[in-house]
Amino acid sequence: MRGRRGVFGVVGGAVLMAAGALLATAVVKSPAQLAAEAGPPAQGVLTAEVERRVLAETVVTRGTVVADQSVTVAPPGVVTKLPLKAGDPVAAGRLLAEVSGRPVFALRGAVPMYRDLVPGATGDDVAQVQAALRELGHGTGHDAAGVFGPGTKAALAELYRAVGYAPLPALKDGPATVKAARDAVRAARWALEDTETPPEPPAPSSPTAPGSPGTPAPTGKPAGAEAGAGKGAGAGKGVRRERERALEALREAQEGLAAAEAADGPMLPAAEAVFLRGFPARVAAVAAQVGATVSGPVLTLSAGELVVEAYLKDDKRQLLRPGMPVVISSELAGSDTRGAVAVVAAERSPAPQPPGGDLGYRMVVRAGQPLPAGFAGQDVRLTVESAATDGEALVVPVTAVSAGADGRTVVTARAADGTQRRVEVRTGTSGDGFIAVTPARPADLAPGTKVVIGTAPGAAAPRGAGR
Repeated sequence: MRGRRGVFGVVGGAVLMAAGALLATAVVKSPAQLAAEAGPPAQGVLTAEVERRVLAETVVTRGTVVADQSVTVAPPGVVTKLPLKAGDPVAAGRLLAEVSGRPVFALRGAVPMYRDLVPGATGDDVAQVQAALRELGHGTGHDAAGVFGPGTKAALAELYRAVGYAPLPALKDGPATVKAARDAVRAARWALEDTETPPEPPAPSSPTAPGSPGTPAPTGKPAGAEAGAGKGAGAGKGVRRERERALEALREAQEGLAAAEAADGPMLPAAEAVFLRGFPARVAAVAAQVGATVSGPVLTLSAGELVVEAYLKDDKRQLLRPGMPVVISSELAGSDTRGAVAVVAAERSPAPQPPGGDLGYRMVVRAGQPLPAGFAGQDVRLTVESAATDGEALVVPVTAVSAGADGRTVVTARAADGTQRRVEVRTGTSGDGFIAVTPARPADLAPGTKVVIGTAPGAAAPRGAGR
């Protein structure tokens, strides 16, 4: 019994020692093993499929939705009424403010007021006023475009009545001047009528007895006929001369009346009209209070369509030009709107945009359809398509293209069995990490062909490569 126990003890000890040895070999590693495990793993390849599609090169930047036109209203005087607040809509013909008791209203037009317009004035600015009046339903009669005539005077008076004010007269003493001119015409007419009244015939002279001393010899004509004829001719010339002078005086009086009537009537002061390119507009800011003397902007108006304004760095500006398509993305609205680049400034902005930022080149993007009013002031993303392939093309990742020592540009195609071959290609438009390629031999590359774009650690190494 005691011998059997000894045998079992020896066997058990041997088993434990063997197990310990096995454990030691699993845990304890030689320096050579550690160095081998620390080395790079075997590498394989990463591939991507060749695609056939339209490839566009894009430039992405940020912009702010703003109104196409921003106008400050700052007429001289004291603010006496402010009927609007920031955010209010503004329509054509709307009263914007009252300054020193006089109205300031909005009209449609592209050219700002730069002079007072009075009856008789002519020019493109007059034509702009006429068009604005007609838009509001105030016809300008038979006045020619660009001529401030009677029809324009009547239309302007109607506008002021609609706003609730009386227009200022072009001439302070206009009515008195017109009355005096009318009186002059009446007097001239009376003077002309006096020249048309035949003079009374002269009284007959006493007869002289025939044969008396001094009696002229009979001639067969009535006595005194020759003398009477001379006097009548002289009198006729005088009457004609008086009539011509009266006619000239009447013409001058009538011209004076026409001039007085043309100059009389309502005027449009430059300080009372604000022209905006489009409606509806809105009040962007109110910077004054009733009772304050105007020393800066009273109101700031935003008008016209909403556009996107962005400021570009040098590298992006060189890639963009007017007419390029743009996608306007609003993260707040979760919508995309297509548009186009309208303006790319040739010079840097004079002040940092936004304030505190860098100087940049101003770019304006117009949407293909009007942006909602709620977009005003939003920061949006602009994706500009600066280049695109002419239709569908073979497209591969940029990392698939390499240049050989011989200067040829190639991609490496990988077959299903792992073999590889180099395909010579000509590159084209690139964008968003892809590039268009055209194989030197069209049969060498097709959609779906796998091309090598890199190596993947831990994968099996490729079996070989073709030429």
